[in-house]
Amino acid sequence: MGGDNQNKEPLLKNRYYKNCPGCDVDRAKQLNQASPFKHLLNIWMLTMCTTLPISCIFPFIYFMVRDFGIAETEADIGSYAGYVGSAFMVGRGLTSVIWGIVADRYGRKYTILFGTISLIVFNTLFGLCTSFWMAVTTRFLLGGLNGSLGIIMAYSTEILPEEHQAKGLATYSSAWGIALVIGPALGGYLAQPVEKYPHIFLKGSFFDKFPYFLPCFVISAFALAVLVACIWLPETLHKHNVSDESNKDAEALENEIKEKTVQKDENLLLNWPLMSSIIVYGVFSLRDITYAEVFSLWAVSPLELGGLNFTTDDIGDVLSISGLALLLYQIFLYPPLEKACGTINLARIAAASIIPLLQSYPFIAMLSGFTLHLVITIASAIMLCIPAIIDTCLFLLQNRAVEQHQRGAANGITMTTMSLFKAGGPALGGMVLSWSQKRLNASFLPGTHLVFFILNLVQALGVLMMFKPFLAERKEQ
Repeated sequence: MGGDNQNKEPLLKNRYYKNCPGCDVDRAKQLNQASPFKHLLNIWMLTMCTTLPISCIFPFIYFMVRDFGIAETEADIGSYAGYVGSAFMVGRGLTSVIWGIVADRYGRKYTILFGTISLIVFNTLFGLCTSFWMAVTTRFLLGGLNGSLGIIMAYSTEILPEEHQAKGLATYSSAWGIALVIGPALGGYLAQPVEKYPHIFLKGSFFDKFPYFLPCFVISAFALAVLVACIWLPETLHKHNVSDESNKDAEALENEIKEKTVQKDENLLLNWPLMSSIIVYGVFSLRDITYAEVFSLWAVSPLELGGLNFTTDDIGDVLSISGLALLLYQIFLYPPLEKACGTINLARIAAASIIPLLQSYPFIAMLSGFTLHLVITIASAIMLCIPAIIDTCLFLLQNRAVEQHQRGAANGITMTTMSLFKAGGPALGGMVLSWSQKRLNASFLPGTHLVFFILNLVQALGVLMMFKPFLAERKEQ
C-alpha cells in the first residue's frame, strides 16, 4: 500500500483537473497558497457548532426531567435523564456511516450544510419540549439527521498540508472538548432565566413557560451564523470529469484506473490499523460521555445523597474555567509535550493518569466552601484536557489509515462506533448513579465510590488497548 502511494504521489502533485474542487485544494496546498489559520478557524467553528447541542443539556436535564413529572422518586430522575441523553447517540449511531458514504459521493461541504440546517431546527425544537417523549424524539432526530462530526474530522486532514494535519486534528479535538464545557456553561447560566434574572425575564412570559429554551436558542443562532459562513467553505472531494480524463496520456490513465480499482476493493472492516483505533476511541468515548453525564447529575445532587448540592450556575462556573484551561493547554503546553513524548506515548501516559484522579472524586465531595470549588475545578480541567490528547492521537491514526475516497465512510464508522458506545453512556451513568445513591451505607464501594470505580474500569480497559498488539499503526514503506 505504501509503495502504491509513492508511485501515485508525483501524479497527484503535478497533474490537476480543471473544475475539480479537490484538485484546487491540492494545488493551493502544493503552492503554499492555503491559509492554515483560516482553515483551522473553519474547523473550530464547525466542531463547536456540532458539539454544543450535545453537551448544553447536562446542567438542566435533571430539572427538565423533574418538570416533566415522569419520575416517581428523586433518585429515579437520573435514569430518565440518561435516556434523553442516549437518544441523541442512538440516532447518530444509526446514520453516521450513511452520511459518510454520502459525503464520499457528493462532497463534504453539502453534507455539512445539511447537518447544520437539521441542527438548527431540532435543537430549537428541543428547547420547546413539554414532555419526556417529545424530548427523546427530538434528540433522536437531532443526532440522526446531523452527520457532520465525522465529516469534519475527514475534512480536517484533507484541507491542510500534511505537516499541519496533526494541528488540524488537535484543533478539532480541542474544539470538541471546549464545546463540551461551553455547552454546559450556556445550559447552566441560561436555563430557567426567569428564576435567575427576574429583572430581565418576567414571570408568566414565554421564557417562564419554556424555561430551557434560551440556551438552545443561543446555540441555534450560533449555528445559523456558521451555516452562512459554510457557503464559502472549500470542497475537498475530487470530482473528475470524463472529458478531463481524456486529456491524460494513456499510460497514466491506465495506472490510475488500476490504483482506483485496488482501492475500491479494500474492505474498511478488515483494515486493522483503522478498526483498532476506532475501537479504542469507542471505549474512551463511553468513559467520556458517562463521566460528563455523571458529573453534572452528581454535582447537583443533594449532600445527603453524596452529591455537591451545586446549582446550575456553580456547574457553569466550574466548566467555564475548565474550558479556558483547555484552550491555554492546547496553545502552550500540548505542542512541546507532544514533541517530547510523541503523539501515542503522550496519549498513553495521559490516559493512565486519569485513574487515580477519578477515584478521588468521592473524597473531594467531603470538602466544602472555596476549597471544594477550587479542587473540583482543577480536577474538571484535567479531566477535560486529557481526553483531548487521547482523541488527537486516535484521530490521526484513523485518518492516516485510509485513502481520501474512503475517508468519509471511515469516519462514519468512527462516529457510529462512538455513538453506539456513547448511546449507553448517559443511561448507564444515570442508572448507576441512582443505584449508588440507594446504597450509601454499603460495606463495599458505598455511594458514589461505586460510580467512579466503574468509570475507572472502563478507563483501565482503554489504557490496556492502547498498547500492542491491539492498537496498530499503518506502515508506510
